[in-house]
Amino acid sequence: MGRTPKDSITIADVARLAEVSRATVSRVMNGRLSVAPEIVARVRAAADQLNYRPSDLARSLSLGRTNMVALVVPDLGNPLFQQILRGITNASAAAGYRVLVAETDEDPAAEAAIAIEARRRCDALIMVSPRLDEEALLELLPQVQPVVLVNRQGPADVSSVVVDYGRAVRIVVDHLVGLGHRRLAFLAGPAASASNTLRLRALEVAEREIPGLDLVRLECGRSIEDGYAAVERVLESHVTAVVAFNDLVAFGLLARLNEVGVAVPADLSVTGMDDIGLARFAVPSLTTVRVPQKDLGELAWRRLHASIAAPNGDADDVPELRLAVRASTGPVPQQPRLRGGTARGRLAWQQQGDIFAFGSDSGMLARYEFGRRMPQVHAPRPYLHPVRTLGGHPLTEVSPVDHRHHYGVSLAVPVVNGTSHWGGRTYVRGQGPTLLTNHGQQRSRGVTATEHELIDDITWYDEQGRPQLVERRRLAGELAAGGWRLDWQSVLTARYGSVQLENPTTAGREGAAYGGIFWRLPVAETTLLSADGEGLDAAFGSTSPWLAFVQGDVTVLLMQPDDVRRWFLRTDSYVGACPALAWDSPLTLQPNQEVALSLTALLLDRPVDLAEAESLADQL
Repeated sequence: MGRTPKDSITIADVARLAEVSRATVSRVMNGRLSVAPEIVARVRAAADQLNYRPSDLARSLSLGRTNMVALVVPDLGNPLFQQILRGITNASAAAGYRVLVAETDEDPAAEAAIAIEARRRCDALIMVSPRLDEEALLELLPQVQPVVLVNRQGPADVSSVVVDYGRAVRIVVDHLVGLGHRRLAFLAGPAASASNTLRLRALEVAEREIPGLDLVRLECGRSIEDGYAAVERVLESHVTAVVAFNDLVAFGLLARLNEVGVAVPADLSVTGMDDIGLARFAVPSLTTVRVPQKDLGELAWRRLHASIAAPNGDADDVPELRLAVRASTGPVPQQPRLRGGTARGRLAWQQQGDIFAFGSDSGMLARYEFGRRMPQVHAPRPYLHPVRTLGGHPLTEVSPVDHRHHYGVSLAVPVVNGTSHWGGRTYVRGQGPTLLTNHGQQRSRGVTATEHELIDDITWYDEQGRPQLVERRRLAGELAAGGWRLDWQSVLTARYGSVQLENPTTAGREGAAYGGIFWRLPVAETTLLSADGEGLDAAFGSTSPWLAFVQGDVTVLLMQPDDVRRWFLRTDSYVGACPALAWDSPLTLQPNQEVALSLTALLLDRPVDLAEAESLADQL
C-alpha cells in the first residue's frame, strides 16, 4: 500500500493494518504485558511499516504520567548545580525520564510558585538547596509530592540528600590549624542558605574545641563577584587564612588578591568548598573540599525514582567528603603582612622557604621569587613581587589580565640573540606580534644575603637550554625620606660569546623600545612626573634622571643613579616603566664584555608634586 505521511498516521491506521483493536495497539505501545507476543510483533511491524510514532501527550494522558521530572535550582550559573543536574539527567534517562529545569535566581519569594508550576508539568520534583524559610518549605512540600530535597534536610516523610557541610568546613579548619593558622576569616554565603547555616554552626563548635582559634565572620555571598569585592575587608581583618563559602567566592578572592599584590599562600592561605571542575586550574590551584556533585544528582534520582516506583526501597548513603590539598594553602606566614602601619625594627633580608623576603618585624616590604613556577611562555626569571610601601600598599603586579607575562620588577629583554627573555608574543617584522616558541629562562645559581643586601648570580639560557649571559644582581633596601628605598643593580657579561640585545623597535615597531629593569605597577589612575614635566609625552623616550608615578595616596619615585638611559613608559593600556637597554638600534656585547644597569626606587605613603619629586631625587 502507499506510504501515508507521518503526521496523518493514527492509532486506528495501525490497528487496521495489524487487524487488531485500537485498545490492543495502545497496550502494545505503552509496554503493557497483557498482550500475546505474536500480536505484539504484528502491531510493531504495522507501526514500523506506517512510520507511526505515538504522541507523547496522548501517552501521558493515557498513562496518567509524563515520564518527566522537574528540577528547581537557585542558580544555574553555579557549576555545583550544573553537575548535580548532569547526574540527575544521566541517571533518569536510563529509566526513560527527561528533566525539566527551573531556576529561581536565588529569590525565596518566587521559589514556591516556581516549584508548584514545575511539579504540575511533571511526575515528580527535585529541589536543590531551596532558599525558602522552614515554615514556607513545610507548607510547600505536601503540595508537590513526590519530592526529593538536595542539600536541605526536610521532614521525616520527605527524602533528602544532604551533604554535611558542617563536617566539610571542619575538615578545612582542621587543615589550616594543622598548618599553624589560628586567626581565620569565614566568607559567609547567602543568609537563606541552609548549608551556610550548617557551616556557621560547625565554626562555633570549632571555636570551642580548638585552643586559640579566632574566627572572623564576614558577610559575602555565593559568586565570583562577591569574593572579589570582599578582599579589602579580609585584609583589614588581619587574618592569615580564609575559608570561602564555595569555590566561586574563592576564585574572586584569588583574582583580587593577585591584583593588590598579596601572595597566596605566602601572605594568605585561601580555601574553597565543592571542588568544582575549575578549582585545580585556579592560580594558584585551590585547596577545597571535594563534594561528589554528580553523585549527588544520581543519588537524588534513585531516591526519587524509588518514591515513584517502590516507596519502601532502600536509601543509599551520601558519598564521603574528601579534602583536595593544592597550592592555595601553606604554613602560617612567619611575619604578619604589613597593612596600614609602619616598619618597626631593622630592615633585613630573610630566607623563607624557597623565597627571600625584605622587611622588618612588622611585615614584609618586598618578596624575591625565582620564577621556577612560571610557564615557559612567560620566559621564567627571578622577580620582585609584591613590593609595598611602609603602609602596606602594593606597587607591583604579577601576571595581570592585560599582559600575563609581566612579573612585578624583573630584568626582562625582548630579544637576546633571537631568544625572548620578556615573555608572551614576539614582534616579527611584516607579521606583527606573534607567539613563538623562543622563550628562554634565567636561572639562579646561588644567592647570598646579608642584612641589607641580596646578591643573586644568574645564568641566562636560550630556548634550547644553551647559556647566553651571566648576571650578578644586587638588591638592597633601607629607610629613606619618610619611606623606604630599593636599589637594583645588575651586571651582564657575555661570557659565552657575542650577544645582541634588541627590542620591537629595532625590528620595525615604532614606540616599543622596551627591555631592561622593568617595573609593572597596578592599573590605577596615575599621574606621571619627570624632570621634563608632567605626563607621558614629556617623559617617554627622555633621559630624565627620575620619574614619579603618583597613584592616589602613594608614590613610587624611580631614579637612574648611574648612566641614564632613555625611558620606555606606559600609562594607558597598563602602567609600567624601564630604562631601555636598547632604543632604536641593537646593543651588541663582544665576548666577555659587560654592561651595567641600575634602578633605584623610593616608595612613599603620600602623593608628591613635581617640585617635591625633584627635591627627593636630588637628595637620593
